[in-house]
Amino acid sequence: MPKLSVKQAEQRLIKFALTYPEAVLDHPWGHDAAKVKGKMFATFGGEANPKGEFSLTVKLPISAEMALTLPWVEQTDYGLGKAGWVTARLKSGDDFDLETMKGWIDQSYRAVAPKTLVKSLDPGTVR
Repeated sequence: MPKLSVKQAEQRLIKFALTYPEAVLDHPWGHDAAKVKGKMFATFGGEANPKGEFSLTVKLPISAEMALTLPWVEQTDYGLGKAGWVTARLKSGDDFDLETMKGWIDQSYRAVAPKTLVKSLDPGTVR
């Protein structure tokens, strides 16, 4: 796993998230968020985080339970964790498992996007 700065990890994952059909970047609450049709499927909080930590919040209806076994993943606050939302938190220099996080972004997009957009994706692969 590459050792990246918070900014590098965020930039790579935001770029990846925006490859999905009709995905756009928005900035609610001062954080970057990838949205499709007005619905968030990934939020990135590192640059806006007062501690300068990396954070990625995604909806994982299939793998949230497994993701929560990782020491750097927690249920998302505000009751969202009960709906399968998780938040990964890391610091600059930590090992960023970008491939796992890309898989989570893919799963989150597929959970949030309209079915017509999801049908346009290859069902067996992450972009």
